[in-house]
Amino acid sequence: QVQVVESGGGLVQPGGSLRLSCVASGSIFSGNLMGWYRQAPGKQRELVADITSSGRTNYADSVKGRFTISRDNARNTVYLQMISLKPEDTAVYYCNAHTIYHTFLWGQGTQVTVSS
Repeated sequence: QVQVVESGGGLVQPGGSLRLSCVASGSIFSGNLMGWYRQAPGKQRELVADITSSGRTNYADSVKGRFTISRDNARNTVYLQMISLKPEDTAVYYCNAHTIYHTFLWGQGTQVTVSS
């Protein structure tokens, strides 16, 4: 079964931490680029971070120094460690994964809420 599944979201206080996970299952995934995006209410979906199979990373300026993306290539899994969370980080976080057809498949998203 081909799917991209995120987990690890939740409610956290400002300054807290969360770790998101995303597994891409199925033979159509290229094993190359995987990434995290987020969409806050009333805003467009934006890139948070992405990572290549060789470990090259790219971050949005708003999360640099606070978020760390990593991956386990053998498990086609990507992680997003988030620290020093702010209310403005509140959003639905989506994972995507590159396929052998040069497209990206998206997961359903996981809600992250930063609030006291």
